[in-house]
Amino acid sequence: MATPPKEAGSATIAPCQTLQEVRERIDALDQDLVALLARRRAYALAAGRFKRTADGVKDPAREEQVIAHVRGLAQREDIEPDLVEALYRDMIAGFVRVELAAGGHPLERTENLNVGSFEAMPPPDQLKQRLPVSEKAAVTVVEGRRTVEAILDRSDPRLLVVVGPCSIHDPVAGLEYARRLRALADELADTLFLVMRVYYEKPRTTTGWEGFTNDPDLDGSFHIRQGMERARKFLLDVNELGLPAGTEALDPIAPHYRGDLIAWTAIGARTSESQTHRNLASGLSTPVGFKNGTEGEIDGAVNAILSAARPHAFLGINDQGRSAVIRTRGNRHGHLVLRGGGGRPNFDSVSIAMAEEALAKAGLPGNIVVDCSHANSWKKPELQPKVVNDVVDQIRRGNRSVVGLMIESFLEAGNQPIPADLSKLTFGRSVTDPCLSWDDTAAVLREAREVLKPVLAGRIEGEPKAG
Repeated sequence: MATPPKEAGSATIAPCQTLQEVRERIDALDQDLVALLARRRAYALAAGRFKRTADGVKDPAREEQVIAHVRGLAQREDIEPDLVEALYRDMIAGFVRVELAAGGHPLERTENLNVGSFEAMPPPDQLKQRLPVSEKAAVTVVEGRRTVEAILDRSDPRLLVVVGPCSIHDPVAGLEYARRLRALADELADTLFLVMRVYYEKPRTTTGWEGFTNDPDLDGSFHIRQGMERARKFLLDVNELGLPAGTEALDPIAPHYRGDLIAWTAIGARTSESQTHRNLASGLSTPVGFKNGTEGEIDGAVNAILSAARPHAFLGINDQGRSAVIRTRGNRHGHLVLRGGGGRPNFDSVSIAMAEEALAKAGLPGNIVVDCSHANSWKKPELQPKVVNDVVDQIRRGNRSVVGLMIESFLEAGNQPIPADLSKLTFGRSVTDPCLSWDDTAAVLREAREVLKPVLAGRIEGEPKAG
């Protein structure tokens, strides 16, 4: 008689002829598991009646004994001990909650007083399992990161250009933009390395639309679960085109859901001085650009680069969605992004020279990306080409510190308010900051390439070439 096949450890299963039969066996096992859980809960409550004190019902020493026991059982059965431990800790915590509610301790409520509800999110690994990274997307991400790192390390003479919509609000229009940008990237690849700007989170000074992740339906419904899934799907689509993506890290949990699809990250002007975001940046897998402050000061961003280059330890979540202490190695590819501020731009040669001096004083590489939007163009998209041309001319005349540009660009020029009737939205026009049109974007980048093509090689050869 043939020996039944083994799934893992001592667990055996009877042969099944169809998927439906497998599912029926699983349903039967689930029934047994729930019955066992009910018995396990009854014993836990019985134990609670014996050990109840004024200090509570949880016995930490016993909990660790149980965890050690089940981890040993998991190893014997060839099941991942970490998975079993996570399940048991959740189960024990649930039993304690039930016991407390059953008549333990009517204490005054002191937390969550202003919270209306908690809506469960799938842990990051579940979303990644539903929307896994394809082989082509993984190649795009890895090669994108390596190329940006090479530009920062000065082994690749090209100029990094992070270009795209101020924010993604319509994935269809966003993907149309991505297809055009992919073709342009190939055309300009000998001189410019193009990364698509894919921004999902919008920090607001007071109120306003907070971005596609928080409010994908643009109506204040805040379907964050759907927003996170749709955002990941869009990033997959972009990377599968062979086009790397850049984004801003605002929410410290969001990178767990989509950081595997990002090639370059920005820390914004409002958060470069935030310890939370410096900690986050120290563990990101991408190069990170820190923007100067909203008033134009650069000290906070320089300090952030220094801080993020060092190891940190902080509270966060792991890919299973559990609270964890995250210990980072530090990110050595931090760099400065100049975006103007305080009513004046800072892309001019004097401002850049002062930024170079500040970086050198801090012992940091002189790597600067110029954001051609925001205060550097007074949020007037038609001025962004003038900023590009000015910076390109500085490079032509010998500047060696500017390694990249940022441009806010979409299919259509300008921006628009979000109407109550979403059918009235203009396709391909920003709903946040005004953007440069596609035609003007392609034109200014082609012009930049013509000027820079004979110049940038000098950065590697060691001697600037005049145009």
